[in-house]
Amino acid sequence: MTASRKDDHVRLAVSQHTQTPPSPADTAPHSVTPSAFDDVRFVHHALAGIDRERVDLRTRIAGQTWQAPLYINAMTGGSPRTGQINRDLAIAARETGLAIATGSMSAFLKDPSTAGTYTPVRCHHPQGFVMANLNANATPTQACRAIDLIQANALQIHLNTVQEIVMPEGDRSFGHWPAAIEAIVETVDVPVIVKEVGFGLSGRTIALLAELGVAVADVAGRGGTDFARIENGRREQADYAYLDGWGLSTPAALLDGRNQGLPLLASGGVRHPLDVARAIALGAQAVGVSGLFLTTLITRGLDALIAQITAWLDQLTALMTILGASNLTELAACDLEISGSLRTFLDHP
Repeated sequence: MTASRKDDHVRLAVSQHTQTPPSPADTAPHSVTPSAFDDVRFVHHALAGIDRERVDLRTRIAGQTWQAPLYINAMTGGSPRTGQINRDLAIAARETGLAIATGSMSAFLKDPSTAGTYTPVRCHHPQGFVMANLNANATPTQACRAIDLIQANALQIHLNTVQEIVMPEGDRSFGHWPAAIEAIVETVDVPVIVKEVGFGLSGRTIALLAELGVAVADVAGRGGTDFARIENGRREQADYAYLDGWGLSTPAALLDGRNQGLPLLASGGVRHPLDVARAIALGAQAVGVSGLFLTTLITRGLDALIAQITAWLDQLTALMTILGASNLTELAACDLEISGSLRTFLDHP
């Protein structure tokens, strides 16, 4: 049952990302659907440009240095097909120097025979920054098992109340999650990162996570893969179609989460390198991509994914050169123009 559900998730996620055909380079803003990121524009200063060789993409996350502010975010695992996907994602991460997170390892905790669908991430990215992923129902002992299985550098705990409620076989009890997160933080010997699954972390939530001892928050906002829509697609009746658009967009979550006590990661609806730069300018220390990279892998293959990531890093460097930002701190200080619904959100008391 779990393996079938994991394969359904892959199929339905790719379906969402192939409704609008990408450009050949998968990087052109005009080739993708509108987004809250479009409400963020850099103020162009014509004499701000620097020498490209000065640009340094390194960032510091959870006490370790990443070579680039981009990572392959949590996606899948738990079935033979998803094990092959994890292997290829790990190879892409290794070849491009990115950090990577596994999909939820709950399937492994229920059925240890699925371990081989997650271990390729570490096997094929032996020196990389690898994150294990679990939901907030996990016990500290289970969290340690997941970390040990893939020698994880950090643990991601995903918050997915909306997905669980829509999922026919999903959880219905969430009141214990804060205490469960705190217990895991106090037990494991790696940093704990808490992320949403596409509905955004509010500033209030991030402040609470800081109190619980969490190291980093991934705001994971609306705009990318919609798991409520995926789970609704698995129901006999589309009972929850009215939840379309639920949650905070990634830019709104970044704005709301500033100065709440935690370093921020950004994921959800990132379409191209300009969105990566925008997210960093809004306060993210690194940016995660999942559905878009998964779609490239499934539809065009591993070499195409490696080429895509390489192009994104090259173009992010080019954008920073134009903006006069030699590092991510300087990129975060660039002048921005914020308009539209995002301006309305920002101005809301």
